[in-house]
Amino acid sequence: MRLITIDEMKCKKDGVCAAECPLSIIVQEGPSAFPRQTDDAEELCIGCGHCVAVCPHAALTHRSCSPNDCPPLRKELAVSEDQAVQLFKGRRSIRSYRTKPVDRETLGKLISIAGHAPTGHNGQHVRWMVINDREELSRLSGMTVDWLRYMIREMPAVLARLHPERVVRRHDEGIDVICRGAPHLVIAYGSKPDPNARISCTIAMTQLELAAPVLGLGACWAGYFNAAATYWPPMAKALDLPENHEPYGSMMIGYPKYAYHRIPKRNEPIIEWR
Repeated sequence: MRLITIDEMKCKKDGVCAAECPLSIIVQEGPSAFPRQTDDAEELCIGCGHCVAVCPHAALTHRSCSPNDCPPLRKELAVSEDQAVQLFKGRRSIRSYRTKPVDRETLGKLISIAGHAPTGHNGQHVRWMVINDREELSRLSGMTVDWLRYMIREMPAVLARLHPERVVRRHDEGIDVICRGAPHLVIAYGSKPDPNARISCTIAMTQLELAAPVLGLGACWAGYFNAAATYWPPMAKALDLPENHEPYGSMMIGYPKYAYHRIPKRNEPIIEWR
């Protein structure tokens, strides 16, 4: 099967697929010609699916997916500007969670949404780990505090502005300031040699955080935890990620204990127009 197949009965020769292909491996030689793949298409194609998604006539099939494999965008589900603004501006970092765990199906749906975030060259190399066991979360929180104790003792200037002494003190008082009592921790990780892994994980985790409220969930970046997972060998050993892989984002997930009712003020963005 060819990489790109055109259904000539459906194709209107509008050139949209050729115009939108990121690698320009689809060409149309004149308004009377059907689109075709270039000679180097097999080598260059990144499998992004733009060509299938953008064709309004479902006339183009890619070897990896046909129009039937791609759910249509439903106009009645389009989000209004006001809805989108409230979702983005109303997002809060949730630090108080109910004890009720989130079922695996909902967590899987959330990660699936995050999995549609853009990745460099459509690499889709973001990998995921979900920690559900509360005892394990408590153990890992303790290991994070061990790392903080080490940093306070050996490199106090590095974390000074984050007041790690306060974090350690509150932990010793029985207050979880690492995972905040969240029932789940989601970790996005990728290959160290992959130059796109870090930013791909960051984008995916940002999409996960924004999608969480849509599913009735709350989220918060677990910064202390992820730093320990990156720099503290005992934590890296405990997570046991595949060789040459590194965590590039960690997120607390759960049902919010409290609801927010207003959008707090933020500084106006500093914009340089040119």
